[in-house]
Amino acid sequence: MKEKKAVVLVSGGLDSATVLAIAKQQGYACYALSFDYGQRHRSELEAASNLAKIYRAKDHKTIKLGMGEFGGSALTDDHIDVPIKEGKGIPVTYVPARNTVFLSLALGWAEVLGAMDIFIGVNAVDYSGYPDCRPAFIQAFEQLSNLATQVGVEKGGFKIHAPLIDLTKGQIIQQGNALNVDYSATVSCYQANLKGEACGECESCRLRKQGFENANLIDPTRYRS
Repeated sequence: MKEKKAVVLVSGGLDSATVLAIAKQQGYACYALSFDYGQRHRSELEAASNLAKIYRAKDHKTIKLGMGEFGGSALTDDHIDVPIKEGKGIPVTYVPARNTVFLSLALGWAEVLGAMDIFIGVNAVDYSGYPDCRPAFIQAFEQLSNLATQVGVEKGGFKIHAPLIDLTKGQIIQQGNALNVDYSATVSCYQANLKGEACGECESCRLRKQGFENANLIDPTRYRS
């Protein structure tokens, strides 16, 4: 029986850990892909590496990108502060074209592997207003995948899976809990320290805290004292 392969984007955060567990549960041989794109801390990359081992990914690649050279985001530019208070519109933590770049590289690896499935943990409910986390973006990229690749043109059938896109953070956590995801091994904070301890104040931390409350589960996040 032919192995069912999938490239899974793994950031080291709560959402991508859940998606990796979902792909594994669905019977995919998972090829984990992470990005060192110039983000503020490396603890999430260490978490991503650990998650790939926990879920016995067939392979795990971390691609180094120079997105920090462009700046334009609080996550890649030390001159822009990570906001503590909730604002309006697209926040400064948005990294220009990040998911477009990430999915493009995932698509290239998938084509080489002969994998027709790519998993990404974007969410359009409890999300931060990022335009590249919306259903319309995922649908458009899937269409592009089948227009812009040799495999897509000759065979078709690339599928971009975004299983969390319509879920609240609480629902995501409940689903991950049912799959025995160890959320203490994940790092979601925008400005975690070298130990992976969260600030507890940024928007990502607030969404994560609220998610555990809504899921009626104990928050295992390690916060800075």
